[in-house]
Amino acid sequence: MQQTRPWITALVTAYARAYHATHADPKIFDDFAADRLYSAEEHAQFDHNLAQSLPAIDPDLAATNPDEATALAAVMELMHTPVTISRSRYAEDCLEAAAAAGIEQYVILGAGFDTFAFRRPDLLEKINVFEVDHPVTQAMKRERIASWDIPSKLHFVPIDFNKDSFRVALLQSGYDPHKATFFSWLGVTYYLPREVVFSTLETVRRLTVRGTLVFDYMDLDAFEGEKAGRRVQLMQASARMVGEPMQTGFDPANLREELAQVRLNLVENLSPAEIEARYFQGRRDRLRAFEHVHFARAETGA
Repeated sequence: MQQTRPWITALVTAYARAYHATHADPKIFDDFAADRLYSAEEHAQFDHNLAQSLPAIDPDLAATNPDEATALAAVMELMHTPVTISRSRYAEDCLEAAAAAGIEQYVILGAGFDTFAFRRPDLLEKINVFEVDHPVTQAMKRERIASWDIPSKLHFVPIDFNKDSFRVALLQSGYDPHKATFFSWLGVTYYLPREVVFSTLETVRRLTVRGTLVFDYMDLDAFEGEKAGRRVQLMQASARMVGEPMQTGFDPANLREELAQVRLNLVENLSPAEIEARYFQGRRDRLRAFEHVHFARAETGA
């Protein structure tokens, strides 16, 4: 089924945020709204299916035949939650600072089942939010939030990044290119061809007179067989199995120069070690920053 491809990862990603919000203490990122996206039956199905993956993720623990809750906690803490919650926290930390500095619009590229507009009425008073994603993913999300109170400042922008111009779609949705804008692009660059990644980056730069872009990326070692850490190898194998193979990475040492080619100015480029120190330090659970995954913040200029 061709149309399953865009939303499988979105479902698991939002479920990871929901699991963290309902189980972790302390919370790195509190997406308290994500849990409402899933029915009780779906919760049970996700819990069971994810717990079954423990032998691939932690064979030693699996050999002790733990109960389902213990298996699920290990799978979520080791694999599905760390990248999702830390990049979301990073993006919203940066957004808060940008909002204080006068940002008027927030564009979420590859929004998936993002819940920002339902969690942050304080920031929604100041900014318009544009969720950009594949039409199938967006239709599924809208079905799940049909009974929610949809804020008037939330705008849905359906687009297939591989085929369509998101610049045209965004401009037709009420987006104003003359206003300062914050863009987040999380969990997407891995899956797109390199030329599409750079075309999108250039379009972001052209879409605003003053803006900030936050995105995550994998370094090149993640795509070099044995150089890749075990968790990243498992992540890539899982992505291939669901028809979403990872394709593109960056060299952190060359990122500034590569972004400069599309006239974006790199402001911050966090390594896994820096992400660990910022968001995971001192935890008693098994949540740790993912090897090979970096967070970047760039500016479009004045």
